[in-house]
Amino acid sequence: MIFRKEAETAMDDEIVRIPIEDVLDLHTFLPREVRDLLDDYFEACLAQGIFSVRVIHGKGRGVLKKRVRAILAGHPLVDRFGDAPENAGGWGATLVSLKAP
Repeated sequence: MIFRKEAETAMDDEIVRIPIEDVLDLHTFLPREVRDLLDDYFEACLAQGIFSVRVIHGKGRGVLKKRVRAILAGHPLVDRFGDAPENAGGWGATLVSLKAP
């Protein structure tokens, strides 16, 4: 998957290639990029037959987690979501089940 990432210090967009798998790490993305990234990533996952995705948002102060969860709550491709088990990131990651087409 190719995602256009806004460069933080430059006027030009930067192209980021993301492999489509069952884990998406958000650490390298800006909070304002998350909504479009999740939309595109979930569509790509479904196209490849991936119906469960672990979204890593980190623990920190929980700001990114709240943003991710707000997006997931109203997302048309999301069936359900919740905290990952401790061995998969605990409260620093969210497990997302996608709706089968």
